[in-house]
Amino acid sequence: MQFDKNTGLVLEGGGMRGVFTSGVLDAFMKHGLYFRYIVAVSAGACNGLSYASRQPRRARISNIDMLAKYNYIGLRHLVTQGCIFDPELLYHRFPYELVPFDYDEYFRNCRRGYRFEMVMTNCETGFTEYLTETSGNTHRLNELARASSSLPYVCKIVMIDGKPMLDGGIVDSIPVMRAIEAGHETNVVVCTRNKGWRDTGRDHKQPKFVYRNYPRLRVALSHRVEAYNQQLDKVDELEEQGKILVIRPERPVVVGRMEKDINRLEALYEEGFLLGERFVQEHLLGGLSSDASAQPQL
Repeated sequence: MQFDKNTGLVLEGGGMRGVFTSGVLDAFMKHGLYFRYIVAVSAGACNGLSYASRQPRRARISNIDMLAKYNYIGLRHLVTQGCIFDPELLYHRFPYELVPFDYDEYFRNCRRGYRFEMVMTNCETGFTEYLTETSGNTHRLNELARASSSLPYVCKIVMIDGKPMLDGGIVDSIPVMRAIEAGHETNVVVCTRNKGWRDTGRDHKQPKFVYRNYPRLRVALSHRVEAYNQQLDKVDELEEQGKILVIRPERPVVVGRMEKDINRLEALYEEGFLLGERFVQEHLLGGLSSDASAQPQL
């Protein structure tokens, strides 16, 4: 597989399993490896933003250090704010105050041709939308990340450009086909499950009282397990064909979607960082093609 400036980066979600992704991306930033096109979903979008703004360890601090300090996952947030993840803390206090997001750097990179797409599910159509913010609207950028990460049942619907949106992982958990359709034939994919894992749960038809105003969303929710396992099959197929390179945990992941065990999160982050380092050593320092002389930016 040959790499060039058109190689894309695809980031899966997975809730708190996204600490693996933040470890991989921190390793990339350590070596100055930046992809010009990124498509990310849910937790992948949140962690990927700190990569797009070139802020090493920011995602790790948000996911681990700040979780230990603020305990921002819990039913009390669902009762008081309509989301099991504290949205006021995560999408307002974090980026503007506690773990400042470098908006200037992010939008500067947009002007230089870097593109960061976030995946969300349109509740009216039941289909995904791939949205980006390049104009400098910091509030809309935060809301895109929030919408992409708003899990069904435990988070409020988020209005984006007048449209009701929820988590992109409902329909497109690993948006590698989006990257290919957008013109990126080769891609690096960061997954948050080990190779061979499949969801053994069963899909169920959603009752009419669930999202009663959004029948097409109910249809999408009724096929989540099937859709996700098909996407995992597609990732394996493309990997075998040499069209993508996949970075994924090597051991079965014990971190849950809403994990609060700091030791488990630390271990998964470290695994991601080590595998990110290995990727750079094998594919970049070992001869990955790039015409950037000062930094290995793709």
